[in-house]
Amino acid sequence: MTDSTGQTQTPKLTPEDVRGLCGDILDWKVQAIIATGGSVADLEAALAWASGLDSVMLDAERPLAGAAAQMYDLIIAEEDVAEER
Repeated sequence: MTDSTGQTQTPKLTPEDVRGLCGDILDWKVQAIIATGGSVADLEAALAWASGLDSVMLDAERPLAGAAAQMYDLIIAEEDVAEER
């Protein structure tokens, strides 16, 4: 998909995208992940790190950054963080 300037845009994540990749997670996490503005690829990278595949990612010398890093933090956040809000 391209915008009016001809630049490629990635589709925005939907709650269905997040739940499809993450499974059954709390609503506040779904909304927070979407709010990062990241893409499906960002979420997939964050999930790979969260599931312990980070050794593969470290071999590639590409640490998480930007939206993917924010998503990772949300994925691994304790469930009771929402209670603090």
